[in-house]
Amino acid sequence: LSPGAKMGCFTFIKVMMILFNLAIFLSGGTLLGVGIWVKVDGESFLKIFGTLSSSILQVVNVAYLLIVIGAILVVIGFLGCYGAQKESKCLLMMFFSVVLIIFIAEVAAAVVALVFTGLAETLLTGLVTPLLKEKYGVDEAFTQIWNVTMTEVHCCGLNNYTDFNNSYFYDTHHSYPRQMLCPGSWAITTSCHPHPCGCLVQGCFKQILEEIRTNAAVAGGVAAGIAALEIAAMAVSMYLYCRLDEK
Repeated sequence: LSPGAKMGCFTFIKVMMILFNLAIFLSGGTLLGVGIWVKVDGESFLKIFGTLSSSILQVVNVAYLLIVIGAILVVIGFLGCYGAQKESKCLLMMFFSVVLIIFIAEVAAAVVALVFTGLAETLLTGLVTPLLKEKYGVDEAFTQIWNVTMTEVHCCGLNNYTDFNNSYFYDTHHSYPRQMLCPGSWAITTSCHPHPCGCLVQGCFKQILEEIRTNAAVAGGVAAGIAALEIAAMAVSMYLYCRLDEK
């Protein structure tokens, strides 16, 4: 290619890099804002996204998850956009490094999720069960999230209803959450089959895991798309980095 054609190609890729990362920056800012909104006013979020919010994200704190993802996207978007616009080798290399670290972490997480499902259950049990015992009935947003989850997913606790044994809620009310009980009755069944009143006493983890397996193809497609975008972003940033040496 002639020097003019090379310069035109460089300029085109630079502009695309700026626009792409500007979109990432704005998306990250949006997620950050939504995360702060969920943290401050979780009830209104649940009213708007009640059914949608009873997915796997209810096992963890949605607000903190959105805030972390939003902050990461804001940083990536800023480094890529500003680095390309200023033609800064330092910022472009930082962008490449951050995306590479995230890509490696995603691959590692996918391998762990596929190979060590039992380990994931153990870790979740160790993290979430103490929270249920301490915060359910104390933290209003946390309680509302789990109420919606248990109602929509038809489950009790993370593993089963015994997650609420010796909990703040049980010690205070001397009963399990009403989502686990028959109307007008304090009795509970230890069967994993549907209760005559429509309740289920099996844990939310197994229910959510089954839902993930049902939608595994969609989740895999989304993950592959994200990985492809990350690889493309790293390739473009490295191309710009190398071309700056020739200018």
